[in-house]
Amino acid sequence: MLRKREMKEEMMVLILLILLVFVVKVYMVLWWKPKKIEKHFGKQGIKGPSYCFFIGNAKEIVSLMMKASSQPMAFSHNILPRVLSFYHHWNKIYGPTFLIWFGPMARLTVADPDLIREIFCSKSELYEKNEAHPLIKQLEGDGLLSLKGEKWALHRKIISPTFHMDNLKLLVPVATSSVMKMLDKWLGMSDSGEVEIEVSRWYQNLMEETMTRTAFGNNYEDGKHIFQLQARQMLLTSEAFQKISIPGYRFLPTKGNRETWKLQKEIKKKLMKLIEKRSKKWDDDEEMVNRPKDLLGLMIEASRKKESLLNSTSAITARDIAEECKSFFFAGEQTTSNLLTWTTVLLAMHPTWQAMAREEVLSVCGSSDIPTKDCVSKLKTLTMILNETLRLYPPIVASIRRAKADVELGGYNIPRGTELLIPILAVHHDQTIWGKDANEFNPSRFSDGVARAGKHPLAFIAFGLGVRTCIGQNLAILQAKLTIAMILQRFSFELSPKYQHAPTVLMLLHPQHGAPVIFKHLQSERTNNENQ
Repeated sequence: MLRKREMKEEMMVLILLILLVFVVKVYMVLWWKPKKIEKHFGKQGIKGPSYCFFIGNAKEIVSLMMKASSQPMAFSHNILPRVLSFYHHWNKIYGPTFLIWFGPMARLTVADPDLIREIFCSKSELYEKNEAHPLIKQLEGDGLLSLKGEKWALHRKIISPTFHMDNLKLLVPVATSSVMKMLDKWLGMSDSGEVEIEVSRWYQNLMEETMTRTAFGNNYEDGKHIFQLQARQMLLTSEAFQKISIPGYRFLPTKGNRETWKLQKEIKKKLMKLIEKRSKKWDDDEEMVNRPKDLLGLMIEASRKKESLLNSTSAITARDIAEECKSFFFAGEQTTSNLLTWTTVLLAMHPTWQAMAREEVLSVCGSSDIPTKDCVSKLKTLTMILNETLRLYPPIVASIRRAKADVELGGYNIPRGTELLIPILAVHHDQTIWGKDANEFNPSRFSDGVARAGKHPLAFIAFGLGVRTCIGQNLAILQAKLTIAMILQRFSFELSPKYQHAPTVLMLLHPQHGAPVIFKHLQSERTNNENQ
């Protein structure tokens, strides 16, 4: 009896010890360590909003964001207060370099181009890309966007030929054919040569077509259905992002979550089946001869090379190929469709620049000829317009890197594990870099190229910097030039009275209430003017 009581007491002591250890660990992680980091930066003159137990500054951040996005803004390009409201708010109090807390994780804001150059270029080996939010991760896949180290380098080397200009030139007929089909539909929908289009949706469909052909080549039809499933998954993820404030929401068996889980399985199954099908017929086909090098073909070719199979760490597996296809569609479709949307909105807002761009297109490409790769490379005004669009409305408004070790950055001592938040949108709108007209649409600032547009050669970060610069930027710019040029050949356009200017971030920067634009067919306009 006495022995049983002693055992019970020992068990109670053990449980209490375990609870004590747990409480101490929680205290260390959620209070002692954050306060230590806060004190460390405070000694260096870096301030910021005070850390709150467990939640950090989440409550203030959400409040600022909700208030900023509660109603549309005036037709202004000063979008920083609305899009990155928390940065705009605390920048006024603490300056451009301050410490904020996302839960118990410290993030140091870095907006100085010289320091950004260290992070992305000269000392990039000291920093790593942080893990994406789980909802984003399931969309972007485990490809170039998230890979690190040797595997990332191997995949980039394999995929790079897809985006070489000589290869992209072969894709131009495919891209222009898709644009022509879209414009013919617009014309068919028009009433007396005029039609209202919600362009963001149309551009997403257009880019879905282009990305499918670029990724799957001859297997376009099979790949099209896969990417349609992924497009549906993107929509569900966007809706889920509205509820991320509820802890564990993505694990609940809601209708949307169940559909997302089902889509994930179906996408994986169909991708693996397509990869197997393409691999089996590889030796029987004359693959990639006198036709564009597609992503799927390049990855399969690499997986079949004996030298890559000798080392298991560098072998390209079917899963690797599937993940890269997912990454390619997620990054390419969203980034380029957003660029097209904001370019159209800006040209609708600024008819003088629209007229200048049209005059150039008609002079270089003609009034009805399908633009070629050589043709669009001569469109200097349109290039300037696209760069200014990317400056004012970059698809990615902020980027995050994590210090892999204790590092020194611009005289500051940064502890290992600290996250560095680079507010790209703030850098792009900084008057000390771009001048007093930083919040105005002025494409002429890019007349001498990107490096000379501002007071710092690396202040333009639309496609990232350094070794992880977006591999698909040539494809995005080429597609945007072809699309806008063909629209300018055929239509003039202006914003619909329904348009509400409300840039917001939901994975990427996009118009919160869509982008309705009124297009007027130029030939119909000329005919009407002649009749009058």
